[in-house]
Amino acid sequence: MKVLRLNKFIADSGICSRRKAEEYILQGRIEVNGQTVIELGFKIDPETDKVSLDGEFIKIKQHIYLLLNKPKGVVTTTSDEKNRRTVLDLINIREKIFPVGRLDYNTTGVLLLTNDGDFSYYLTHPKNKIEREYSVKLDRPLNPEDTAKLKKGVFIDGVRGKFIDVIFPNEKSQKFVQVISQEGRNHFVKNMFRTLGYTVTGLHRNRYGFFTDDIPVGAYRFLTDEEISNVKKNYEK
Repeated sequence: MKVLRLNKFIADSGICSRRKAEEYILQGRIEVNGQTVIELGFKIDPETDKVSLDGEFIKIKQHIYLLLNKPKGVVTTTSDEKNRRTVLDLINIREKIFPVGRLDYNTTGVLLLTNDGDFSYYLTHPKNKIEREYSVKLDRPLNPEDTAKLKKGVFIDGVRGKFIDVIFPNEKSQKFVQVISQEGRNHFVKNMFRTLGYTVTGLHRNRYGFFTDDIPVGAYRFLTDEEISNVKKNYEK
């Protein structure tokens, strides 16, 4: 195996993102062969060097990348204090993985899961402006004035948010809307409509970046090498 920068090695173990690994290094929590290392550019040979975080040895894990078409009635966490089903209960693999972002309990659609911290960091960090597309069902028709407000921007808890686009796929009913956003805040879509007095009665994420709901609800698949490369070529620049 080739020599790797220490922060990349830690991220490749699935413990955290590369940025978080840099924090651990600067905090003096990383040791290489028993010696504390605080140099961000430090390089190691994964085959011979022993790396530990807070005294526990770590090693590179095989990275896993999955796309789940999340069903209703499942929480987007790795565990739940109320003993509800989690998205991990739907995945039949032994390796530890975690969701990339989250979807609400009764929201369906595209959800990525991985053990690659850099992959998750890139897709969820606001600065990268990854698009999410949703199909929305409202309790009443969306009028033109409010449509314009949603595209111009409204304030949620003092922070402005907006939809990149608002589309009406069904000409006969303005209750059905498709929206595109670059936001990942919790309950963002529901809160955008709630701010203007609408209640979302159905929500499905059709797309996350270029990943689409190309499998049945409740099913999952492994990402292709091409799909993974398309993401990695951006954050490895």
